[in-house]
Amino acid sequence: MTKAVLSALIRPLVEPRLPDWVEPMWFMSKEQALEFAPQAEIGWFDLNEKEPMIEIAHAATNLKWLNSIYAGLDFMPLDVLAERGVVVTNGVGINAITIAEYTVMLMLNHAKGYREVVRAQDRHEWLFDSPGKRELSGERVLLLGLGAIGKLIKTRLEAFDMEVVPVRRSGAEGALTPDAWRGQLGTFDWVVIAVPSTPETRHMIGEAELAAMRANAVLVNIARGDVIDQGALVAALGKKQIEAALLDVTDPEPLPPDHPLWELDNAQVTMHLSGRAQTKMFQRSADRFVENLERWQRGEPVEPQLDLALGY
Repeated sequence: MTKAVLSALIRPLVEPRLPDWVEPMWFMSKEQALEFAPQAEIGWFDLNEKEPMIEIAHAATNLKWLNSIYAGLDFMPLDVLAERGVVVTNGVGINAITIAEYTVMLMLNHAKGYREVVRAQDRHEWLFDSPGKRELSGERVLLLGLGAIGKLIKTRLEAFDMEVVPVRRSGAEGALTPDAWRGQLGTFDWVVIAVPSTPETRHMIGEAELAAMRANAVLVNIARGDVIDQGALVAALGKKQIEAALLDVTDPEPLPPDHPLWELDNAQVTMHLSGRAQTKMFQRSADRFVENLERWQRGEPVEPQLDLALGY
């Protein structure tokens, strides 16, 4: 029997489908998980807070395969997991559809000034003109990140007749290479960030990049908060250097109540809700995990695997 330490939150979706070679150990608290962790060969240690997950991973000294619903696992002790030879599967693609839809919503909401429409309704005020007159059609988008989420964003924005230029290492099919996009920033109306959080992407948008953007440029971040130098962004927004920033993610999270981003009229903060705006996340994760159990038993690669050296 292979012992699997699993979150009880996923139990109703997984337990009836577990193969007979798996002995599940369901935990309902951090303390239970820490108690069970040393016995785990397979682990699914997801919790709402990151620090307990790190602690549990350290305690799982016999772990062979770690599964997670999280796409970004850069906060986990990846070096320790690599030293132990642990295979890690993450949640890449689980939330791709809803995040892509959320991105379109953010862009349309800004373009049409819909936030002001809602506020007018709250005031019972009849508007005689639209607070937003921007059309997506014909505008140019720089898409930083062409993974599972980025690919879906691209097709959805192209359906609005937008010109979407992704960044690719190969530069194929009209894409810009990683060393070329900064020189082209001034040619785009929108900059959409959908990259993983790595040492290479940290603060990839900073003072110089913001200064290079158009005055009407809108920055959209559905990746991680630390890919933007938030201090530089606050300064640029305060000076109206760019038109707006639409931020599903911030650094830190939650954003402190007194942070200036809350007060800037050209910033929208949506509290990292894009991946949660759905009902199928746990079902998709459970389905993937059960399918991977079958692969694991057959000695086949489980999917999708996190590259522990790259962090994504």
